[in-house]
Amino acid sequence: MSTLVFRVGSVLLGLCLIVTMLVVVPSAAASVAFTTFVSSTDLNNLLNNTATIGFAYAGDEFIGSVYFGPNNNQLYSSNLNGNGLALFGQPITGASGEIYVTSSLGLGNFPSRDVYAADNNSIMHFTHDGSSQNIFTTLPGCACTVRGMLFDDVGSFHNNMLVTTTTGQIFSVKSTGAATQIANLGQDSEGMAIATSAFGPYAGFLLVGSEGTGQIHAINPVTGAVTLLSFNIPGAEMLSSVPLNLGHGGPLEGFYAANYAVDIIHADASQFSGLQGDLVVTGESDHQMSDIHWNGSSFVVTDIGMFPDQPEDGIFVTESIINPTPEPSTLLMFGTALVGVAGRMIRKKLS
Repeated sequence: MSTLVFRVGSVLLGLCLIVTMLVVVPSAAASVAFTTFVSSTDLNNLLNNTATIGFAYAGDEFIGSVYFGPNNNQLYSSNLNGNGLALFGQPITGASGEIYVTSSLGLGNFPSRDVYAADNNSIMHFTHDGSSQNIFTTLPGCACTVRGMLFDDVGSFHNNMLVTTTTGQIFSVKSTGAATQIANLGQDSEGMAIATSAFGPYAGFLLVGSEGTGQIHAINPVTGAVTLLSFNIPGAEMLSSVPLNLGHGGPLEGFYAANYAVDIIHADASQFSGLQGDLVVTGESDHQMSDIHWNGSSFVVTDIGMFPDQPEDGIFVTESIINPTPEPSTLLMFGTALVGVAGRMIRKKLS
């Protein structure tokens, strides 16, 4: 049975990839508009630095970081309205660059809403209130710098932390801190997202962008196989799957992003209506925000907005992020469908 399921799955996946095409739409009918969320005035008053880089939702607060300059190695927090800025934790020893931040979801044995930050090959762990911090893990065999961190809220990668690096090595990290390389793209890798069930043949795959090449790769969560996708985004910086349930969780929902080197900006959920399940990518070089949509037979790329300044880290906040709960992965559902197909083939052969 297992051999037959594998063969059927390979055939179906192959057919999906054969029909995958790319259509580029130069402009969209409507453009995403941003408002200021964390002001440059407040950042300057607290840190004497407005060079926003990392930004993460951490339950009852947001956590951010700034780039080279004063207090580069010091995280800050804001309330859920983008106000009330305060220092978060102690300065990170040795940090002196782009510090990426993320927050755990309480899945995969990780704590709920603790904060993780990195700018070299070691990742720091902060308790939720910032009162304690320590090295969580050091990536093995990687003379690299962390370029992005993401907690798997789908289940394709066992709800682990996923990490991209300057060397193209992609790691999966368990709650114990044990890190395993799952792929090597051979080029700088940064933004990443897990494709939704609406993303055609790559549902459940890890999508990774490279700022240097503009290329986007898809990593198979079962085999680790890497596929170079057919669309390039100049200076691909941030990748984010538009959640399928976007718009169901209240006024906090929406898109938040570091607008380097000025402030943090926000676009409410209503501006992404109709894009649920798509992949949104920002381009550092042209400041463009692009939407990639699977229409059932091909991918369509549409320009949907322009950042006021240089786009850096960005996140969608939705009900599933506000109140995360384990869900069956897209890949598991796909595998179940293959078992059903295999069963029908066997019954037909025996009848």
